[in-house]
Amino acid sequence: MQQSFKIGTRGSPLALVQARDVRRRLAEAHGWSIEGPDSPFEIVIIKTSGDRIQDRALIEAGGKGLFTKEIEEALLSGDIQCAVHSMKDMPTDIPDGLEMAAILTREDTRDAWISPVANRIEDLPQGAKVGTASLRRQAQVLAMRPDLEVVLFRGNVDTRLAKLAAGEVDGTILAAAGLNRLGRPEEATALLSIEQMLPAVAQGAVGVETREDDEQTKALLAPLNHEPTQIAILAERAFLKVLDGSCRTPIAALATLDETGALTLLGKVLSPDGKKIYETRRGGPANEALQIGTRAGQEIREEAGEAFFADLLEALKGPSA
Repeated sequence: MQQSFKIGTRGSPLALVQARDVRRRLAEAHGWSIEGPDSPFEIVIIKTSGDRIQDRALIEAGGKGLFTKEIEEALLSGDIQCAVHSMKDMPTDIPDGLEMAAILTREDTRDAWISPVANRIEDLPQGAKVGTASLRRQAQVLAMRPDLEVVLFRGNVDTRLAKLAAGEVDGTILAAAGLNRLGRPEEATALLSIEQMLPAVAQGAVGVETREDDEQTKALLAPLNHEPTQIAILAERAFLKVLDGSCRTPIAALATLDETGALTLLGKVLSPDGKKIYETRRGGPANEALQIGTRAGQEIREEAGEAFFADLLEALKGPSA
């Protein structure tokens, strides 16, 4: 039996649920005890820069890598055997010496609309406030309803719901996967269709990261990998990498596999105000997931033009970023 198996994670309620799920899956795969004196497991909570920064958009502090940096440092130093991440928080470039050893079966990819005043975004009163920390959600909301005011909304699920209940905003949007994993799907007023709100790259997917040279841990994690999810995430992250590997651009994508093994990727890039939208749809065999995602990103980059991305970065330097 593995003498010690330390699982690194952020300390939010959702992150802990995901880490415990990985622990459960490992225990079932290898016949280990989850708790008690015979259990090899220790869940190690690591506070990240992204958790500490709550008063401004992540772009102003360095991007989505703020949710992974300290955890990956613990991996590289050998303080933990593996790290559990929401894949949508992962930068497209993983540090040298690390790799994603397993991608779990994907949860619901959709976004959930939560509001005490309107069952749909379309039903909000003129000039209503919507809270989100996501440029992707902001842009798609404004594409639907340019009259709405979108305000920064950071914090975990409970924090955001408390702000909503206090009347700070008229509605907010959270990942359905997070609500489901927390056992709180009833919090959603409605689930947004893919046509209304294309999800973030890798939304609903959980990844387990370890060191490239740790063959024992990689072998232990191998049974947890869900290949169809892994293939879809590969295509989506390839699309993201061509366009922008951080959270600086409103980028959305969803790859799906049908029963024949064919992959379809939907991709979208928007301006933060939702006025400019570039979309693509590409398909092909699953074994070409990387190429499909890359070509889709290249197609949008060519259609939008480099001036679009340059203007976008300049605009996001301002106080409204």
